[in-house]
Amino acid sequence: MRRSPYGFEVFETCTTCPWRTEQFLCALDAQALARFDSIAFTNIYPTGSVLFSEGEMPRAVYMVCKGSVKQSIASGDGKTLITHIAHAGEALGVSSVIAGHEYKTTAETLEPSQVKVIRREDFLRFVNTEAEGCKRTCRQLSNDCEAANDHIRAIGLSHSAAEKLAHLILTWCSETGRDSDKGMRVQVLMTHHDISQLIGTSRETVTRLLKEFREKGIISIKGSTMTVHNKTALEALVTM
Repeated sequence: MRRSPYGFEVFETCTTCPWRTEQFLCALDAQALARFDSIAFTNIYPTGSVLFSEGEMPRAVYMVCKGSVKQSIASGDGKTLITHIAHAGEALGVSSVIAGHEYKTTAETLEPSQVKVIRREDFLRFVNTEAEGCKRTCRQLSNDCEAANDHIRAIGLSHSAAEKLAHLILTWCSETGRDSDKGMRVQVLMTHHDISQLIGTSRETVTRLLKEFREKGIISIKGSTMTVHNKTALEALVTM
């Protein structure tokens, strides 16, 4: 075990990692986990590191151990849409590695992150020979499809930017929120520009809506921490 330049401890092996979740490849049984450990190597990435870029041929799967990674797509005229924020336990680039097609998104760290890297050939051999690994990979791919459908529904069928933002904040609450005596706390590492790319609106609109939510007492923001004081108000916006 060693310490990263960013203050957190680095855990080289999955079997001793305290960050392991019950999600996807983190939840492999002992035999499959040991095999996974033997083909993966650990990297530490600073904020803003690009793990892979849209259009590149797939060379590896990247599993987030600690930190978070945004995935985005871009148009020819430079417009960008963030499609997903990946957290600990999620593997990125899986569908491209299995299909042999170019990466469909760009993956960039939102904070200093520990990531396991598994070469394409090794990962394909792993899912072909480890039933547990295949099952867990299928589960993540299914989850990715459902998450993509939810994201499309939230952006395409919402009636207003306020509804889109409310839906996003509620998603944060369900995924990473922590109860406190003042409400549900979530860590927000994205800028207003990032949020606008995630919900398909302008940065100015995000800034205005967050100000309105604060003035109405729905949320408060201190540093990178958002506290949701009134989830009911957000839920009412989503169901309008």
